[in-house]
Amino acid sequence: MTDAHPLVRLETLALIAVGGFAGSNLRSFAMGVLPDVPSIVLVNAVGSAVLAFVVYEAEYTGHLGSRTRLVFTTGFLSSLTTYSTFALQTALAATPLAIGGIVAANYGLGLVGVLAGRALARRVDGPRPAGGETA
Repeated sequence: MTDAHPLVRLETLALIAVGGFAGSNLRSFAMGVLPDVPSIVLVNAVGSAVLAFVVYEAEYTGHLGSRTRLVFTTGFLSSLTTYSTFALQTALAATPLAIGGIVAANYGLGLVGVLAGRALARRVDGPRPAGGETA
């Protein structure tokens, strides 16, 4: 079957849905365990690290298949992380200090997560695709 076949497209949508179900439920769990702002900072930072690992792993070694990457990136991580809740929490923050803290924590820890995910992906052994790093 080719990727254009309707069953392959349905399978892809189902895989994304499974990943999305798992990611959104993990975020809901985190929000039940931690206060709202720290839980969103945590899922956004962890999601950034995992996304970076998956993307850079694909570039460096390619052990994960394209469907696996799709399930994790478009499905799981898109539902785990949440820009909309981060934006809403920022808009509802009571003081300028709280606004700055929420923004700094989400962006700062998100960037640290990306750097950590990239560093971890570089440590994975395997063949290195030609062309080098793009980011």
